[in-house]
Amino acid sequence: MKKGTNTGNYNTGNRNTGNYNTGDRNTGNRNTGNRNTGNYNTGDWNTGDYNTGDRNTGDRNTGNWNTGGWNTGDYNTGDRNTGYCNSVTPSEILVFNKPCSREEWQNADKPQWMCCALTKWVREADMTDKEKEANPSYVTTGGYLKAYSSLKAAFVDAWENAAEDDRELTKKLPNFDPHVFKEVFGFDPFKTDEPRSDCDGKTVKIDGKRYRLTLEE
Repeated sequence: MKKGTNTGNYNTGNRNTGNYNTGDRNTGNRNTGNRNTGNYNTGDWNTGDYNTGDRNTGDRNTGNWNTGGWNTGDYNTGDRNTGYCNSVTPSEILVFNKPCSREEWQNADKPQWMCCALTKWVREADMTDKEKEANPSYVTTGGYLKAYSSLKAAFVDAWENAAEDDRELTKKLPNFDPHVFKEVFGFDPFKTDEPRSDCDGKTVKIDGKRYRLTLEE
């Protein structure tokens, strides 16, 4: 930290008034970008929080120049848009590549295994001999921090260690499609090698409600 330039603590940049900033001229906390007045931003010139894009006044945007929240596109005043220059919040989204109401997805029970991270603390009692050999500090720390090579590797490990009832929640997600699941998560626990009917998994709309077609044996 350059003496006299920061008024906060644990900053690696300059002219910060907040704490834990790695960029410059931040007045918020834990920013890695520059000129942020919000917190937890990795972009620049944000006044909102948790943005990875630039010049957002809303929160949790990955796009730029958004005044709404949770946008991945640019110039949106609405929320949760993936496009540009929108003032509305879409009521319908894609789930497993098919249309789904946002409300249905928000109300669905999500399996815990899907909320995995790229790192996991492994206790000494759960370590293998190979892990102990590679991480000798476990003797004093009581374990080690395991880092996955990719998010898909983390998903596989989370699935393998998930309870059966948590796995079953996966198949109850709106529009669940095992083929799309394989494409997204990178592994195939549902054995999708067998060909499926052209209608299997498709949705139809009857009396304003959507129904998913399932092939019965």
